[in-house]
Amino acid sequence: MSDSGFFPASEVRRVRRALLAWFRRNARDLPWRATRDPYRVWLCEVMLQQTRVETALPYYKRFLKEFPNLKALASADPDRVLKLWQGLGYYNRARNLHEAARIIASERHGRFPRTADEWRTLPGVGRYTAGAVASIAFGERAPILDGNAKRLLIRLYAITDNADDTATVNRLWSIAEILVPAKNPGAFNQAMMELGSRLCTPKKPRCVQCPLRACCRARALGTEGRLPVRRKKKPIPHYDVVAGAIRRNGRYLLGKRPPVGLLGGLWEFPGGKVQPGETHEQALVREVREELGLDVEVGPLVASLKHAYSHFAITLHVYRCKSPRGRPEPRYHTETKWTHPVHFDRYAFPAANYKCLDRL
Repeated sequence: MSDSGFFPASEVRRVRRALLAWFRRNARDLPWRATRDPYRVWLCEVMLQQTRVETALPYYKRFLKEFPNLKALASADPDRVLKLWQGLGYYNRARNLHEAARIIASERHGRFPRTADEWRTLPGVGRYTAGAVASIAFGERAPILDGNAKRLLIRLYAITDNADDTATVNRLWSIAEILVPAKNPGAFNQAMMELGSRLCTPKKPRCVQCPLRACCRARALGTEGRLPVRRKKKPIPHYDVVAGAIRRNGRYLLGKRPPVGLLGGLWEFPGGKVQPGETHEQALVREVREELGLDVEVGPLVASLKHAYSHFAITLHVYRCKSPRGRPEPRYHTETKWTHPVHFDRYAFPAANYKCLDRL
């Protein structure tokens, strides 16, 4: 049966009314909800990708203080954009946000896209972000499907297929498209995300307080605690990584990572993975020689720090090093700088590097 036949019009209206009424009474007072300014709506939606509201909120405020509008962001230095993003993770979001702002400012003469299809032509803007901005800022009847909405819809309609399968995701998009109303689509989309975040939580959903409990099929079947169905996660690999805090004349050598890829555009202490059979010292000497053409003398350990990324985890071992002579010749980094510690706050560092700065 197609999804259009799976949803009687009366049930669709019931879900819409209940969800919007709950949202009017219970919506959190968040700064981006006080405006339909597309710049602010877009910024918050990018920051909220894979990030909790509580984490994103102070970044949102700091970012707007320095870049209050599109023109300010479009003309900003890329290093400064990344510095303000430091600690929020998934730095590709910041790079794409900055590049998209430049495109809107130059190629579109400052005019924001108004439809979800137009938004999706910009770097880093996928179907979810496009639908969220178009519906909230411009009132387009465009669906959204973030993690919270996905979980909510799976339980609401007792979908037992694997939540990560392409066919399931496509079906959920179809359901979201059916449910989103022509009137107040932005409020409805925000209501779905809010309900999923606050009540229809991954563990121990608070069904007694849910405005959709009477029409929730998983609740009726008693399966809400077992949904969504997901694949078992594989153990993530772990790597030992070494980095050299190479000092010369009171300054430390920093390298800037390539603009694309993991942690692109951030500054770091040179180093890399420890290969099987290598000591930390051997690995560090090899990595610095390969990356910069420098010979280093490895000194004492500064810190060992654990850090997890989305698909792997590392323990970073930072050592004080000396390199009395030679000019760095970057073969991996796009540029290098000898930097006094008092100027570290000018640069955006990966989280693991940043945690050891005060120990230098």
